[in-house]
Amino acid sequence: MNLFSEAKQHFKRPQAELIYVPQFFSKAEADRLLQQLKIEIPWQQDDITLFGKTYKQPRLTALYGTTQKPYSYSNITMHPKPLTETLDTIKTKVETFSATPFNTILANLYRDGNDSNGWHSDNEKELGINPVIASLSFGAERPFHFKHKTIKTERHKLVLEHGSLLLMKGEMQHFWRHQIAKTKQPITERINLTFRALITPSEH
Repeated sequence: MNLFSEAKQHFKRPQAELIYVPQFFSKAEADRLLQQLKIEIPWQQDDITLFGKTYKQPRLTALYGTTQKPYSYSNITMHPKPLTETLDTIKTKVETFSATPFNTILANLYRDGNDSNGWHSDNEKELGINPVIASLSFGAERPFHFKHKTIKTERHKLVLEHGSLLLMKGEMQHFWRHQIAKTKQPITERINLTFRALITPSEH
């Protein structure tokens, strides 16, 4: 089920709020940024441990931040690199639109349809209560699936377009899971930047 059909959609679901902007960056800007990010970021592939077995994470990643706070998820702990000029410019635009300050950017490179991100919630303790998560997409379109943890009828799909921005707000990270699934379709690379505000325990 596609929830968004027009530009800049504001959508509320049970215990979740989403804002989607298909052309947050113009095609020309998105094309340029895709190439810059692909070259500038030192991509890495970490090991991930699930149910006692260790695998290569099915995508490449990098972490950037304005603080030295590490970010941990799925038994992986990443330490941030200083923001590049490109990332700092992008971050300013995202913060201005969302009216939310962010101090951490997790970059993901999906090389083809075999790369993915399984069902999960961005509910790590470092993110605090009801975090705002901003997600920018560049490159190949990929479906973003999300489903409620207890309301079985609340299951949706949104195709993330080249240059688009998705904001996830409210209680979404506590009550919903989301994923970028594998596909057998012959697709090209996609870069995703997710913006978070990490906090210390005393700030909870």
